[in-house]
Amino acid sequence: MSKVKIGIVGVGAISGIYLENISNMFKEIEVIGVCDLIRTKAECAVEKYNIPKLYETMYDLFADDEVDIILNLTRPYEHFEVSSEALKAGKNVYSEKPLAATLEEGKTLVTLAEEKGLFLGGAPDTFLGAGIQTCRKLIEDDFIGTPIGAAAFMICHGHESWHPDPAFYYQHGGGPMMDMGPYYITALINLLGGVKSVASMSKASFPTRTITSEPLSGTVVNVDVPTYVTGLMQFDSGVIGTIFTTFDVHYETQARLEIYGTKGTLIVPDPNGFEGPIKLLRPEQGEYKEMPLLFPYSENSRALGLADAAKAIQTGRNARASYKQTYHVLEILESFNKSSAENQFIDIKSKFYIEKPMHDNLLKGYFE
Repeated sequence: MSKVKIGIVGVGAISGIYLENISNMFKEIEVIGVCDLIRTKAECAVEKYNIPKLYETMYDLFADDEVDIILNLTRPYEHFEVSSEALKAGKNVYSEKPLAATLEEGKTLVTLAEEKGLFLGGAPDTFLGAGIQTCRKLIEDDFIGTPIGAAAFMICHGHESWHPDPAFYYQHGGGPMMDMGPYYITALINLLGGVKSVASMSKASFPTRTITSEPLSGTVVNVDVPTYVTGLMQFDSGVIGTIFTTFDVHYETQARLEIYGTKGTLIVPDPNGFEGPIKLLRPEQGEYKEMPLLFPYSENSRALGLADAAKAIQTGRNARASYKQTYHVLEILESFNKSSAENQFIDIKSKFYIEKPMHDNLLKGYFE
């Protein structure tokens, strides 16, 4: 089969790893064009990665019949406009997380994709990496018995001390749950199945944040979203899970994800990455044992979900990172906000069913 051709909208900080991996890791896709509101960013990408086309606007990209999939790497609050216009133009869309900034926007995107028979999906794709795929196999092979609970923690003091332009983390579509929550929720539903109801409490601990990183050091940013968010989830399986995300707390480490079963406990690796370590506690051993990785893609493999989706479009099989996943995650995230605002449990209306696991393919960069 010929390579699936990708056009990128948005050439910001996250685009570098996508361009690197599409160029060097994944053999069945290729970037043929880019565009960005800041033209110099697009020009740099064209030069560095030998990309044949630079579009003046995203509409010029959407009008290119040679492009098969739009890769939407814009900021979260821009996802809806870019994705909806791409779908209207008849293009398949793979977007960085989240699917959209609100559930209503997500519904509109899903409706557009279904009406036009187009693929819609997106990040995170870290759940396809060696770490979480190995955890999935350990759970399915009964290493921890029947799962009964889960707990996830993402604790840090925000991004203003290191990110070159961190304001959007505190604006509509941002915040720790919308920014980092997708990694944790996506990992959890791929290990435990769909969520049927949630509850939450949240707050913003600081009304403003001062950027200390360059080039915007000294800029004061208003905080428009909750930055201390706790969530409770009841899964369809009966598992009860908790998640805590914050940009307000000084803490030594950032991530922890644990799955509790009737026979043991599994420490899942940071869902923002593709690798390990994985640790398993069984009562007969009395201590945690590090488990070997059983699948490929243990390095930073962003665009893994895009490559899988491209092959799915070509062959007609289900993609592992389709809107059925990204919409379910978005509904969970927004329902946390709704629960906190209304002080009540919220039922999740969308359903999620886990797709087939990754293959241990010796031909790295190719998909079944």
